[in-house]
Amino acid sequence: MAVDAEPMTARGDLASYLAPTWFVDCDHPAVAEHAAAAVAGASSDAERAVRLFYAVRDEVRYDPYLVGDDPATYRASAVLAGRRAYCIPKAVLLTALGRAAGVPTRLGFADVRNHLASAKLLALMGADVFAFHGFVEFWLSERWVKATPAFNIELCERFGVRPLEFDGEHDSLFHEFSVDGRQHMEYVRERGSFADLPFALIMETFDALYGPNYARAAASRGPDELFDVPAQVASPPS
Repeated sequence: MAVDAEPMTARGDLASYLAPTWFVDCDHPAVAEHAAAAVAGASSDAERAVRLFYAVRDEVRYDPYLVGDDPATYRASAVLAGRRAYCIPKAVLLTALGRAAGVPTRLGFADVRNHLASAKLLALMGADVFAFHGFVEFWLSERWVKATPAFNIELCERFGVRPLEFDGEHDSLFHEFSVDGRQHMEYVRERGSFADLPFALIMETFDALYGPNYARAAASRGPDELFDVPAQVASPPS
């Protein structure tokens, strides 16, 4: 299994953002084929990145209860096969697809405060700060452009959240507000950028913040708990 990558905060060597890793297995046949199909006919890296963003955003269903401690479930090929994941594995998949399509791509992470999480999820976590929220960074037009593929369109509609759009030019990072103007996500702390998934660091952070049984408890949820009414929607301010 791959060891955790060192943070990359400068441009560095772009070759490392095109190469396969243990988690970002862009050389896996299924990943390469999916990327090729998604970008067929695209004429620029920006267009390829946009197509891949929407493919991951909407073809892989977001599920915040699939926080496991098995590294194999975080590999891009496994995420593609399962078509259901939370933000970190979805970012791993998009990173792998970007590299498979020839676009230098890396992982980025930040802590966010989720103001519209469901009451059950907040109770399970014991906090409203989501550590290591995953996004991707594409090298486009000589700079890194950020995009978060986490929330699929179905989930956004169910929760009344504006879906994130991506144009290949501007950063598309956080769902700041719901459609009725309630604050949704708030940036708290930047965690850095990585060529590969810092799996051990993420699991250690989750254990410290949410308790050592959080990953296993999350997997025991009921089939419909993903669509609980968000806490602030259930009890709106007077």
